Amino acid sequence: MKLCRFKANDSQGFGCVVGEGGDKILDVSDAVGAAAFALDESAVWRIENSVKASGIGIENSIDVNSVTLLPPIARPGKIVCLAGNYGAHIAESGYVEPGPRANFTQQLFLKPSTSLLGDGGVIELGNASHRVGWETELAVVIGKGGKNISVAEAFDHVFGYTILNDISERGLNSAIKDRHLREMDGFCDWLAGKWFDGFAPCGPWIVTKDEIPSPDKLEIKFYLNGDLRQHGTTAEMLFSIPEQIAYISSIMTLEPGDIISTGTPAGAGLGDKKTSLENGDELVCEIESIGKLRNTVRCTA
Repeated sequence: MKLCRFKANDSQGFGCVVGEGGDKILDVSDAVGAAAFALDESAVWRIENSVKASGIGIENSIDVNSVTLLPPIARPGKIVCLAGNYGAHIAESGYVEPGPRANFTQQLFLKPSTSLLGDGGVIELGNASHRVGWETELAVVIGKGGKNISVAEAFDHVFGYTILNDISERGLNSAIKDRHLREMDGFCDWLAGKWFDGFAPCGPWIVTKDEIPSPDKLEIKFYLNGDLRQHGTTAEMLFSIPEQIAYISSIMTLEPGDIISTGTPAGAGLGDKKTSLENGDELVCEIESIGKLRNTVRCTA
Protein backbone atom coordinates (compact mmCIF):
# COMPACT_ATOMS: atom_id res chain seq x y z
CA MET A 1 0.00 0.00 0.00
CA LYS A 2 1.18 3.49 -0.86
CA LEU A 3 -0.09 6.22 1.46
CA CYS A 4 0.14 9.97 0.95
CA ARG A 5 -0.91 13.31 2.36
CA PHE A 6 -2.15 15.91 -0.08
CA LYS A 7 -3.70 19.34 -0.35
CA ALA A 8 -6.62 20.15 -2.62
CA ASN A 9 -8.85 23.22 -2.60
CA ASP A 10 -7.17 24.60 0.54
CA SER A 11 -7.90 21.46 2.56
CA GLN A 12 -5.63 18.57 3.46
CA GLY A 13 -6.45 14.95 2.76
CA PHE A 14 -5.11 11.46 3.19
CA GLY A 15 -5.02 8.98 0.34
CA CYS A 16 -4.05 5.59 -1.01
CA VAL A 17 -2.06 5.77 -4.21
CA VAL A 18 -3.53 3.54 -6.92
CA GLY A 19 -3.51 3.18 -10.70
CA GLU A 20 -0.74 2.44 -13.15
CA GLY A 21 2.43 4.18 -12.09
CA GLY A 22 0.77 5.71 -9.05
CA ASP A 23 -1.13 8.28 -11.07
CA LYS A 24 -4.35 8.17 -9.03
CA ILE A 25 -5.19 8.86 -5.41
CA LEU A 26 -8.07 7.27 -3.56
CA ASP A 27 -9.17 9.96 -1.11
CA VAL A 28 -9.88 8.06 2.11
CA SER A 29 -9.87 11.08 4.43
CA ASP A 30 -13.52 10.76 5.44
CA ALA A 31 -13.40 6.98 5.69
CA VAL A 32 -10.44 6.71 8.04
CA GLY A 33 -10.47 10.12 9.72
CA ALA A 34 -7.69 11.01 12.12
CA ALA A 35 -6.72 7.35 12.45
CA ALA A 36 -4.97 7.57 9.07
CA PHE A 37 -2.26 9.72 10.53
CA ALA A 38 -1.51 7.38 13.45
CA LEU A 39 0.98 5.24 11.58
CA ASP A 40 1.40 2.52 14.16
CA GLU A 41 1.58 -1.20 13.47
CA SER A 42 -2.21 -1.54 13.02
CA ALA A 43 -2.62 1.41 10.65
CA VAL A 44 -2.74 -0.60 7.41
CA TRP A 45 -5.40 -2.91 8.84
CA ARG A 46 -7.48 0.04 10.04
CA ILE A 47 -7.20 1.87 6.71
CA GLU A 48 -8.04 -1.20 4.61
CA ASN A 49 -11.08 -2.03 6.70
CA SER A 50 -12.30 1.56 6.79
CA VAL A 51 -12.06 1.81 3.01
CA LYS A 52 -13.92 -1.48 2.51
CA ALA A 53 -16.65 -0.46 4.91
CA SER A 54 -17.11 2.90 3.19
CA GLY A 55 -17.45 1.38 -0.27
CA ILE A 56 -14.95 3.78 -1.81
CA GLY A 57 -13.76 2.45 -5.16
CA ILE A 58 -11.35 3.30 -7.95
CA GLU A 59 -14.10 5.32 -9.61
CA ASN A 60 -13.74 7.82 -6.75
CA SER A 61 -10.03 8.36 -7.35
CA ILE A 62 -8.49 11.69 -8.29
CA ASP A 63 -5.56 12.49 -10.56
CA VAL A 64 -2.33 12.89 -8.61
CA ASN A 65 -1.48 15.89 -10.80
CA SER A 66 -4.58 17.72 -9.58
CA VAL A 67 -3.37 17.92 -5.98
CA THR A 68 -0.32 19.14 -4.08
CA LEU A 69 1.53 16.30 -2.41
CA LEU A 70 2.60 17.07 1.16
CA PRO A 71 5.37 15.41 3.18
CA PRO A 72 3.94 11.96 4.02
CA ILE A 73 4.46 12.59 7.76
CA ALA A 74 3.27 16.01 8.87
CA ARG A 75 5.23 16.51 12.09
CA PRO A 76 7.52 13.58 12.88
CA GLY A 77 8.88 13.66 16.39
CA LYS A 78 12.37 13.01 15.06
CA ILE A 79 14.15 12.91 11.72
CA VAL A 80 17.31 10.94 12.47
CA CYS A 81 19.95 10.93 9.72
CA LEU A 82 23.06 8.83 9.23
CA ALA A 83 26.26 10.46 8.06
CA GLY A 84 28.82 8.42 6.18
CA ASN A 85 26.84 5.21 5.75
CA TYR A 86 28.21 4.52 2.25
CA GLY A 87 31.93 3.96 1.85
CA ALA A 88 32.21 5.63 -1.55
CA HIS A 89 30.50 8.76 -0.22
CA ILE A 90 33.00 8.89 2.65
CA ALA A 91 35.82 8.72 0.10
CA GLU A 92 34.38 11.41 -2.18
CA SER A 93 34.06 13.67 0.87
CA GLY A 94 37.83 13.52 1.32
CA TYR A 95 38.08 10.92 4.06
CA VAL A 96 39.51 7.40 4.20
CA GLU A 97 36.95 4.79 3.26
CA PRO A 98 36.68 2.25 6.11
CA GLY A 99 37.77 -1.29 5.38
CA PRO A 100 35.33 -4.22 5.43
CA ARG A 101 36.37 -5.20 8.95
CA ALA A 102 36.64 -1.70 10.37
CA ASN A 103 35.16 -1.30 13.84
CA PHE A 104 33.56 2.14 14.02
CA THR A 105 30.34 3.69 15.22
CA GLN A 106 27.39 5.11 13.37
CA GLN A 107 27.32 8.90 13.13
CA LEU A 108 23.94 10.51 13.67
CA PHE A 109 22.40 13.95 13.38
CA LEU A 110 18.86 15.32 13.48
CA LYS A 111 16.82 17.47 11.13
CA PRO A 112 13.78 19.43 12.37
CA SER A 113 10.30 18.70 11.06
CA THR A 114 10.20 22.27 9.70
CA SER A 115 12.79 21.22 7.12
CA LEU A 116 10.30 18.85 5.46
CA LEU A 117 9.08 19.64 1.95
CA GLY A 118 6.70 17.61 -0.20
CA ASP A 119 7.04 16.27 -3.71
CA GLY A 120 6.89 19.15 -6.18
CA GLY A 121 7.83 21.67 -3.52
CA VAL A 122 10.30 24.50 -4.11
CA ILE A 123 13.60 24.60 -2.22
CA GLU A 124 14.13 28.25 -1.32
CA LEU A 125 17.74 29.47 -1.16
CA GLY A 126 18.36 32.84 0.46
CA ASN A 127 21.22 35.03 1.66
CA ALA A 128 22.64 32.29 3.88
CA SER A 129 22.93 29.85 0.97
CA HIS A 130 26.34 29.61 -0.65
CA ARG A 131 27.27 25.96 -1.31
CA VAL A 132 24.15 23.82 -1.27
CA GLY A 133 24.20 20.16 -2.24
CA TRP A 134 21.90 17.13 -2.40
CA GLU A 135 21.91 13.63 -0.90
CA THR A 136 19.35 11.05 -2.05
CA GLU A 137 18.46 8.64 0.75
CA LEU A 138 16.12 5.78 1.58
CA ALA A 139 14.06 6.82 4.60
CA VAL A 140 12.52 4.41 7.09
CA VAL A 141 9.22 5.32 8.77
CA ILE A 142 8.81 3.89 12.26
CA GLY A 143 5.43 2.32 13.02
CA LYS A 144 6.03 0.75 16.41
CA GLY A 145 7.98 2.63 19.02
CA GLY A 146 10.55 1.19 21.34
CA LYS A 147 13.76 1.52 23.29
CA ASN A 148 16.78 -0.79 23.05
CA ILE A 149 15.31 -2.63 20.07
CA SER A 150 17.30 -5.68 19.03
CA VAL A 151 18.62 -6.20 15.51
CA ALA A 152 16.51 -9.36 15.23
CA GLU A 153 13.28 -7.48 16.06
CA ALA A 154 14.05 -4.22 14.24
CA PHE A 155 11.84 -4.80 11.18
CA ASP A 156 8.86 -5.35 13.50
CA HIS A 157 9.13 -1.63 14.26
CA VAL A 158 9.13 -0.48 10.61
CA PHE A 159 5.93 0.88 9.08
CA GLY A 160 7.25 1.61 5.61
CA TYR A 161 9.69 3.49 3.41
CA THR A 162 9.92 6.77 1.55
CA ILE A 163 12.57 9.01 -0.06
CA LEU A 164 14.38 11.87 1.66
CA ASN A 165 16.75 14.36 0.03
CA ASP A 166 19.18 15.57 2.68
CA ILE A 167 19.87 19.07 1.37
CA SER A 168 23.02 20.54 2.93
CA GLU A 169 24.47 24.05 3.12
CA ARG A 170 28.20 23.34 3.13
CA GLY A 171 29.34 26.95 3.28
CA LEU A 172 27.24 28.31 6.15
CA ASN A 173 28.67 31.61 7.47
CA SER A 174 31.58 31.39 5.00
CA ALA A 175 30.67 34.83 3.61
CA ILE A 176 31.02 36.62 6.96
CA LYS A 177 33.80 39.16 6.56
CA ASP A 178 36.84 38.78 8.84
CA ARG A 179 35.22 35.83 10.59
CA HIS A 180 37.36 34.28 13.31
CA LEU A 181 37.71 30.61 12.40
CA ARG A 182 37.29 28.10 15.18
CA GLU A 183 38.85 24.65 15.13
CA MET A 184 36.02 22.88 13.31
CA ASP A 185 34.84 25.76 11.11
CA GLY A 186 36.57 24.27 8.08
CA PHE A 187 34.16 21.34 8.20
CA CYS A 188 30.60 21.42 6.89
CA ASP A 189 28.19 22.46 9.65
CA TRP A 190 26.11 19.30 9.47
CA LEU A 191 23.74 20.60 12.09
CA ALA A 192 22.72 24.19 11.30
CA GLY A 193 23.75 23.67 7.67
CA LYS A 194 21.06 21.02 7.35
CA TRP A 195 18.29 22.67 9.34
CA PHE A 196 16.96 25.25 6.87
CA ASP A 197 13.27 25.19 6.00
CA GLY A 198 12.75 22.96 2.98
CA PHE A 199 16.08 21.17 3.34
CA ALA A 200 14.43 17.75 3.73
CA PRO A 201 12.26 17.10 0.67
CA CYS A 202 10.42 13.87 1.45
CA GLY A 203 7.96 11.64 -0.39
CA PRO A 204 6.20 11.34 -2.66
CA TRP A 205 4.46 8.81 -0.39
CA ILE A 206 5.08 6.03 2.10
CA VAL A 207 5.28 2.48 0.75
CA THR A 208 4.31 0.00 3.46
CA LYS A 209 6.96 -2.56 4.33
CA ASP A 210 4.97 -5.51 2.97
CA GLU A 211 5.57 -4.15 -0.55
CA ILE A 212 9.35 -3.89 -0.06
CA PRO A 213 10.55 -7.17 1.47
CA SER A 214 14.21 -6.45 0.61
CA PRO A 215 14.97 -2.79 1.41
CA ASP A 216 18.68 -3.65 1.33
CA LYS A 217 18.62 -4.23 -2.44
CA LEU A 218 17.06 -1.05 -3.85
CA GLU A 219 18.54 0.97 -6.71
CA ILE A 220 19.05 4.69 -5.98
CA LYS A 221 19.35 7.43 -8.60
CA PHE A 222 19.52 11.21 -8.55
CA TYR A 223 19.14 13.52 -11.54
CA LEU A 224 20.06 17.20 -11.64
CA ASN A 225 18.42 18.90 -14.63
CA GLY A 226 18.13 15.50 -16.30
CA ASP A 227 21.78 14.59 -15.71
CA LEU A 228 22.37 11.41 -13.69
CA ARG A 229 24.53 12.39 -10.70
CA GLN A 230 23.97 9.56 -8.22
CA HIS A 231 23.59 5.86 -8.98
CA GLY A 232 23.95 3.32 -6.24
CA THR A 233 22.12 0.71 -4.23
CA THR A 234 21.11 0.27 -0.63
CA ALA A 235 23.25 -2.89 -0.64
CA GLU A 236 26.23 -0.53 -0.28
CA MET A 237 25.17 0.58 3.21
CA LEU A 238 27.84 0.09 5.87
CA PHE A 239 25.18 -0.31 8.56
CA SER A 240 21.97 -2.16 7.71
CA ILE A 241 18.51 -0.86 8.58
CA PRO A 242 18.17 -3.25 11.57
CA GLU A 243 21.59 -2.16 12.84
CA GLN A 244 20.56 1.48 12.52
CA ILE A 245 17.30 0.95 14.41
CA ALA A 246 19.07 -0.99 17.15
CA TYR A 247 21.79 1.63 17.62
CA ILE A 248 19.49 4.65 17.45
CA SER A 249 17.02 3.09 19.90
CA SER A 250 19.86 2.42 22.33
CA ILE A 251 20.28 6.21 22.54
CA MET A 252 16.74 7.55 22.15
CA THR A 253 13.23 6.14 22.25
CA LEU A 254 11.82 5.67 18.77
CA GLU A 255 8.18 6.62 18.30
CA PRO A 256 5.57 5.95 15.58
CA GLY A 257 6.04 8.45 12.77
CA ASP A 258 9.75 8.98 13.39
CA ILE A 259 11.87 8.99 10.23
CA ILE A 260 15.33 7.47 9.86
CA SER A 261 17.22 8.65 6.79
CA THR A 262 19.78 5.96 6.04
CA GLY A 263 22.62 7.80 4.30
CA THR A 264 23.54 8.55 0.70
CA PRO A 265 25.64 6.80 -1.97
CA ALA A 266 28.42 8.44 -3.96
CA GLY A 267 27.62 11.39 -6.21
CA ALA A 268 26.24 13.67 -3.53
CA GLY A 269 26.31 17.43 -3.98
CA LEU A 270 29.44 18.49 -2.11
CA GLY A 271 28.93 22.19 -2.63
CA ASP A 272 31.70 22.88 -5.13
CA LYS A 273 31.05 24.70 -8.40
CA LYS A 274 29.75 21.59 -10.18
CA THR A 275 27.72 20.23 -7.30
CA SER A 276 26.05 23.29 -5.80
CA LEU A 277 22.40 24.01 -6.44
CA GLU A 278 21.40 27.08 -8.44
CA ASN A 279 18.24 28.96 -9.28
CA GLY A 280 15.91 26.96 -11.52
CA ASP A 281 17.54 23.59 -10.93
CA GLU A 282 15.30 20.56 -11.19
CA LEU A 283 15.98 17.68 -8.80
CA VAL A 284 14.70 14.13 -9.15
CA CYS A 285 15.44 11.50 -6.50
CA GLU A 286 14.45 7.99 -7.55
CA ILE A 287 14.43 4.82 -5.46
CA GLU A 288 13.33 1.45 -6.77
CA SER A 289 9.90 0.26 -5.55
CA ILE A 290 9.06 3.71 -4.16
CA GLY A 291 9.05 6.18 -7.04
CA LYS A 292 10.38 9.64 -7.79
CA LEU A 293 10.66 12.70 -5.56
CA ARG A 294 10.74 15.87 -7.65
CA ASN A 295 11.66 19.38 -6.48
CA THR A 296 12.91 22.64 -7.94
CA VAL A 297 15.18 25.38 -6.63
CA ARG A 298 14.42 29.08 -6.33
CA CYS A 299 16.99 31.63 -5.20
CA THR A 300 15.36 34.53 -3.36
CA ALA A 301 18.50 36.48 -2.53
